[in-house]
Amino acid sequence: MTPAAVRPLGASTRVVRRSASRPGLSPRARALAVTGVVATFFVLWEVLKWLAGDPWRIHGSLLGVRVDYEHLPPFALSIAGDLALPHVWSIVGAFFEPAQRYGPPVWEVLIGASLYTFREAFVGFVLGAVLGLALGIVFVRVRLLERAFVPYVVASQTIPLITIAPIVVIYLGASWTSVAMIAAYLTFFPVTVAALRGLRAADPRAFELLRSAAASETQVFWKLRLPASVPYLFSALRISASASVVGAIIGELPSGIPDGLGGQILQDVQYYITGPERLWATLVAAALLGILFVGLVRVAETVLTTGRYRPANA
Repeated sequence: MTPAAVRPLGASTRVVRRSASRPGLSPRARALAVTGVVATFFVLWEVLKWLAGDPWRIHGSLLGVRVDYEHLPPFALSIAGDLALPHVWSIVGAFFEPAQRYGPPVWEVLIGASLYTFREAFVGFVLGAVLGLALGIVFVRVRLLERAFVPYVVASQTIPLITIAPIVVIYLGASWTSVAMIAAYLTFFPVTVAALRGLRAADPRAFELLRSAAASETQVFWKLRLPASVPYLFSALRISASASVVGAIIGELPSGIPDGLGGQILQDVQYYITGPERLWATLVAAALLGILFVGLVRVAETVLTTGRYRPANA
């Protein structure tokens, strides 16, 4: 390959690096944006209840001033009732109520359940990520296997997870390891698709350059394919992190494990009529666990990719 042929590759690489290095939102601006979205969601929640929820009354004192207010919504919708949609302050207050008589508060129980579910989700996340990356590498190297098995990999995700979970629990037993396998089932697919795309994302002229230098397939993989696939892989890992939490919670339902968020959801469902805010508090804990897991993957991405695959003058 002539130097003239190599020169456009460097120019295109500089364009990609410059576009990738453009600053985005600062952490403070991102935090403000997220806070604004959450606050808007809660305001709309209460506006719906104000317009079409159940009648409610505030009776007591506020800063030494007696408050006695009763609100009668002008409309009535079952979806906005207290049974289907409790007030935001009722859900927040549920975290501080005792989980059982003379027992620890709900927030303490939910932290323990979240840690148990996180262990299952993390193990499934790791297993699924390794399996997905391995399948992607094999499919890229052997096109015949890609054409033969990728349709089955895609078809595997069309099977409802709720039908697979009991089968896995029956074969592997009602334990956290079987739940981790269910989480891995949801995790491997995004990583496989991202690996297939990312391992082929490098500039074709870069492949020609390395092959003209008699580079082996292993050297091409470590020097070109893997660095080019990093953005794709971490995007898939963020999706897989949230999916692993969902898989772990669903896997806990047929296994009857009472220690995780799935068992807590089943318990809250039994007493939903008398305390619907308990179930909503558990759902909030599950959502926060998923957000935390995705955030950890984002932090790992920042730590592992900062300063790598980027020249000093980029």
